[in-house]
Amino acid sequence: MAFDVSLGQYYEGKSLIHKLDPRTKLFLVIAFMVATFVAKSIYSFAFLFVVVLLSIIISRVPLGTILKGLKPLIVIVIFTAFLNIFWTKEGNLLFSWKFIEIYDKGLLNAALLALRIVMLLAETTLLLSYTTTPIELTDGIETALSPLKKIKLPVHEFAMLMTIALRFIPTLTDETGKIMNAQKSRGADFSSGGLIKRVKALIPIIIPLFVSSFRRADELATAMECRLYRGGEGRTRMKKLKFKVKDIFGLLFALLLLAGVILINVFLSKYGPTI
Repeated sequence: MAFDVSLGQYYEGKSLIHKLDPRTKLFLVIAFMVATFVAKSIYSFAFLFVVVLLSIIISRVPLGTILKGLKPLIVIVIFTAFLNIFWTKEGNLLFSWKFIEIYDKGLLNAALLALRIVMLLAETTLLLSYTTTPIELTDGIETALSPLKKIKLPVHEFAMLMTIALRFIPTLTDETGKIMNAQKSRGADFSSGGLIKRVKALIPIIIPLFVSSFRRADELATAMECRLYRGGEGRTRMKKLKFKVKDIFGLLFALLLLAGVILINVFLSKYGPTI
C-alpha cells in the first residue's frame, strides 16, 4: 500500500511564492479559507479555481505532485459530497425511489462542496508545506502570534508543537508503509475480505507504529535536551523575518481576493446557480 501525504513535505524551489515571508503565506491561507467559505455562486468558485491554478503555476510545484498528495483524502471528499446529495431537498426532482430522493440542487451542492474541499487543501498544502520549510513556518507562526505573549500564552511552544506535528506526518506515514510491507512479507493480507476483516488486519500495525512513534519522540526530546533547548525564553534567530515589497503585494492580493469573491457574489450570483 502506497501512502502519499503532502503535509510536512517541502518542495525546494526559488519561485516568488517560495520567497514570500511565512507570515504573508499564513495571511494568504486565512484569506483563501474565508473566501472559500464565503463563495456562493458558481462564478466565485470558478474565480477561486483560477487562483489555485495560478498559484501552482507561479510556485513551479508540479501539478502531479499536488494531486498525488490529495489522493488519500479522495474518499473523505467523495463521502462528504455523497451525503450532501441526499440532504438537499431543493430544486427539480431528478430521481425518486422509496425514501431516496435526488434533486439537481443537491448534485450541484455536492460538486461545489467537493471542489471547495479540494481547492482548500491544495492551496493550504501549497503555501504552508510545499513552499515553506518547517523552520520558516515555526518562525512565522510564533511571530504572528507574538502579541499573545502579553497574556502569558506559550506562543513559542505552540508554534514548535505544530511544526513538529507537521514534520512527523510524512515520517510516520513512511513508517506505516514499512510496517505493512514487513507484515505482508510474513503473509499478512490487507486487501481482501470485507470491511471488518480489513480493520482487524490493521491491528498488528498499530502496536509497532505506537512503539516507533514513542521511540522517535524520545530521541527528539533527547536531541533537544543535548542542544540545551529550554523553550522560547531568550532565544534568538539566525534569520530574522522582514516584510519586503513582494510581501506587501501578497497582502494586497489577499484583500483583493476577498473583495473579488464578495463582489462576484453580489453582482453575478443572479446569473447562475448558487449554494
